[in-house]
Amino acid sequence: MCNAGKIVNIKRIDEIISSINGWYMERGLFGAVSSVEMLSGGMIRLGVSEAEVNNIAIRFLDKTGEPTVGKTRPETILRQLTTKKGQVYSMLQGKRDVDTVLAMGIMEDVSIIPQPAGDTGKVDLIMNVVERKSGGGISAGGGISSGITNGPLAGLIGSCAIYHKNLFGRNQKLNLSLERGQIDSLFRINYTDPWIEGDDKRTSRSIMIQNSRTPGTLVHNQPDGSLTIGRVTAGIEYSRPFKPKWNGTAGIIFQRAGARDDKGNPIIRDYYSSPLTASGNTHDDMLLAKLETVYTGSGDPGSSVFVFNMEQGLPVWSEWLGFNRVNARARKGVVFGPIRLLGSFSGGHVVGNFPPHEAFAIGGTNSVRGYEEGAVGSGRSYVVGCGEISFPLMGPLEGAVFADYGTDLGSGPSVPGDPAGPRRKPGSGYGCGVGIRVDSPLGPLRLEYAFNDQRTGRFHFGVGLRN
Repeated sequence: MCNAGKIVNIKRIDEIISSINGWYMERGLFGAVSSVEMLSGGMIRLGVSEAEVNNIAIRFLDKTGEPTVGKTRPETILRQLTTKKGQVYSMLQGKRDVDTVLAMGIMEDVSIIPQPAGDTGKVDLIMNVVERKSGGGISAGGGISSGITNGPLAGLIGSCAIYHKNLFGRNQKLNLSLERGQIDSLFRINYTDPWIEGDDKRTSRSIMIQNSRTPGTLVHNQPDGSLTIGRVTAGIEYSRPFKPKWNGTAGIIFQRAGARDDKGNPIIRDYYSSPLTASGNTHDDMLLAKLETVYTGSGDPGSSVFVFNMEQGLPVWSEWLGFNRVNARARKGVVFGPIRLLGSFSGGHVVGNFPPHEAFAIGGTNSVRGYEEGAVGSGRSYVVGCGEISFPLMGPLEGAVFADYGTDLGSGPSVPGDPAGPRRKPGSGYGCGVGIRVDSPLGPLRLEYAFNDQRTGRFHFGVGLRN
């Protein structure tokens, strides 16, 4: 407003107009001062035009940029967008919508083109999408299992998968995978609907059936290393975000688990006559209700991560196991110039009648380094802490110094059969050492050497940040 009798300061008006236009520009909004009107009484009226979204349409293009028929349902894409009809169009919000659609994993290229909606002053948004050549395929790869520590092919795993990433044009996923190692094996069928139709909370659903075999060395290591744990598992889980950076999961899982010797015969006791099942049968049956909450920061190495999960065994039948298991882990990084400090903590406890091979195993690459996998202890409870300092060396290489500590809190003897006792596991221990890191598409590749409090050293190789 200008005072009556005062001369209008054109420069000041230009500053106000520039400020308003800048406000829209900073937020990526389609809006600007469109008119200036002088009123009686020293008043000045500024007219602002905002480009509201009139309509949003999906246009499928081939790789040459020509229109084509898409396999994905348009409504499956539109529901991913936060930009809605009637709101002022924001280029920043549009950029986030493009990133969200790309994150679906079924598009090769995505862009948004705003166009005038006739003479209405509004805009129509055309989202151009180029679908990937095929929603399905076959993949193969390899990895490392931390549960095998001996042998010429120690820990190496080969894998292959047949998958489809866009079932029925609804972005639903189906995956059939097979993994095979020196001892490990896994066959898994997994179906995932990332966003259940008709739900406004972005709830996902996952249905899983798998048959796995893993080495029993973490808890029941044998002199000949021949014991394996077989599991047949089936379950359904629902997951959704409930706050920014927070995600929750609930599910129900059935599992049948038992131990076998090197010839594949079921056994109920290990080399030291400790029981291998809680029921005394060749296998344990359990129906687990699962709850989990996850907090993830920005995803950078210095961000925070917190995970808490709980499993409750439901003894629907008399021989089905009833127990409660809770587990939590947290990680926090702090950056000081080129140096990064990383601290991590994990802990858990089990109450009730549970399979001995499900005891918390302490020691190894993602636990207390300097020890073999599970060599510190096997407990009903556990706590593990780690402190690490990393710093740049040359190019993509980083150096690190670290220290770990873990304990079963004296709970080893309370595990059915006390498998840690005859194996002379100390129950607590620490390790410290140095390592190098190099980034990869799978996460940091870690090569480390650590000494433990028993004055023995050990190399460790890991992929990704510590759990």
